[in-house]
Amino acid sequence: MDNNRNFLITIALSVLILTLWQVFYMNPRIEAQREAAQVEAQRTETAQNQEATPAGQEGTIPTPDGATAPGGTPSADMVEQNREAALARAQRVRIDTPRVNGSLNLTGARIDDLRLKDYRVTVDDRSPTIELLNPSGGPNGYYVEVGFVGNDATGEVPGPGTQWQAPADAVLTPSSPVTLTYTNDRGLTFRRTVSVDENYMFTFTDTVENAGGEPVSLMSYGRTTRIGKPQTNSIYILHEGLIGVTGEEGLQEIDYSDVEEERQITPGKSSDGWLGITDKYWAVAMVPRTGQSFQPRYSYFADGQPRYQVDFLSDPVSVAPGASVEVETLVFAGAKEVAVVDGYETSQNIRQFELLIDWGWFYFITKPMFHLIDWLYRLLGNFGLAILGTTVIVKLIFFPLANKSYKSMANMKKVQPALMEIREKYADDKMKQQQAMMELYKKEKINPVAGCWPVLIQIPVFFALYKVLYVTIEMRHAPFFGWIQDLAAPDPTSIFNLFGMLPYDVPQFLMIGVWPLIMGITMFLQMRMNPTPPDPTQAMIFNWMPVVFTFMLASFPAGLVIYWAWNNLLSIIQQGVIMKRQGAKIELWDNLAGLFKKKPTPAE
Repeated sequence: MDNNRNFLITIALSVLILTLWQVFYMNPRIEAQREAAQVEAQRTETAQNQEATPAGQEGTIPTPDGATAPGGTPSADMVEQNREAALARAQRVRIDTPRVNGSLNLTGARIDDLRLKDYRVTVDDRSPTIELLNPSGGPNGYYVEVGFVGNDATGEVPGPGTQWQAPADAVLTPSSPVTLTYTNDRGLTFRRTVSVDENYMFTFTDTVENAGGEPVSLMSYGRTTRIGKPQTNSIYILHEGLIGVTGEEGLQEIDYSDVEEERQITPGKSSDGWLGITDKYWAVAMVPRTGQSFQPRYSYFADGQPRYQVDFLSDPVSVAPGASVEVETLVFAGAKEVAVVDGYETSQNIRQFELLIDWGWFYFITKPMFHLIDWLYRLLGNFGLAILGTTVIVKLIFFPLANKSYKSMANMKKVQPALMEIREKYADDKMKQQQAMMELYKKEKINPVAGCWPVLIQIPVFFALYKVLYVTIEMRHAPFFGWIQDLAAPDPTSIFNLFGMLPYDVPQFLMIGVWPLIMGITMFLQMRMNPTPPDPTQAMIFNWMPVVFTFMLASFPAGLVIYWAWNNLLSIIQQGVIMKRQGAKIELWDNLAGLFKKKPTPAE
């Protein structure tokens, strides 16, 4: 029967979803565990790679603290301390804005202490705020700095060990930039003005004044360093690691494992763009404004503390006697909020800065869907309701196609007796059987594969919504109603402890919550809208498929499961109305009643 063919196609597409979930989620997690073990073993090895001079440059970015000291002994910064002790080792300028707080380290003028005020580790309002940047001597060292590379003529220039001078009691706020100064023994004075906006963008403006009698040439650099390998989500639909948009290469997404293998990746020079390190929800990115071309680089160093580094080194700039030059570098350090990131791309003219958020290959679907959900959220005040509203709008957009599909399915049911006659008449001649069936389809204006369109339409929408829920920080810790306090996390309840009524926890694979059950029930009802396949194997798949999907989707974000359940319910209503209008029998009630009828024994 053609309904069976459509059913099998639906099964195949559903299996495709499960396969992709296994390939792009479960397998990467297993691989990530193996990589973590390899990295841990690698940390015990002797240093194999020193920081190299970027290709095409005369000069080397200074080695940061945390590397091996002369003689092969660990440097002071390699001795790990708690965060508070590491912060207390240096003089600092406090940072306080509406959205971040922390401090600027006057040694190197680096940002290595930054917390995000608006985001917490868990949904509990009492949990700590997110620590984005940390000093090199503490756990999870992660910092960003800018400086200069000089030569014999310039003398010592600002680098990672430079002790900058700051005004007493200075505090960096959006309304009060901080100016730091440093003067070397060759008559070069460096004035660094650090400013920050209301969100997450820092601006380093360096003015170099030459009071000497000879012209000097120097290069500026920027570096983001991360000590140790962070935990990642290990899923292929999301990039976490080193990232940048520079030169002719455009977007470069480099995984931690890739740079560990290559040790150094050096794209071509660039005159614009940005580069940094990205997590799922947070990022640190540098935007060179040197006025010169610069060389980007992505590196992994195993000497001392294993670390990942993204840096750039500009072409030389000359400073004549009695003259000065100005160099500007922007540093983004914060949450990857869509409106904020897009706003910086426009206001700061940063090339493709929106790609800091991993919208994926289906960008043309994913980002518009986010904007639709976000618009409905602002209208309804709840992201869960916004997802339900988005489902309705998507249904309306594809209503003509789905309507035509359901009509075709209804007509297919009406011509089943004629199809059975054709099969019996031409049982021994498959060619004539197919010709007769095609003539019948043409006469009745039936498309035999039209029933697959609703499923085909749902798949890209499903993945786009999954991407939005998974990568956008706006969905993080977004509540729905009742027990769903985070739409981006799985339903936290389980039927196996009566949804928390029994005082014990259940294994993760048995976390089958309320919404996965609702989704499974609606899927079961939707499948029962069609006749049960006569083939026993197909019938078994028909019966067990909702159960399998219930278990599989239980680990998906709750928002996605809510979408699927709501979409199933709307599809049941839509299909039922169209079939009734077309005069086709709705099999749902008979199929449900058949579940409770006594099955005849072979003797009967």
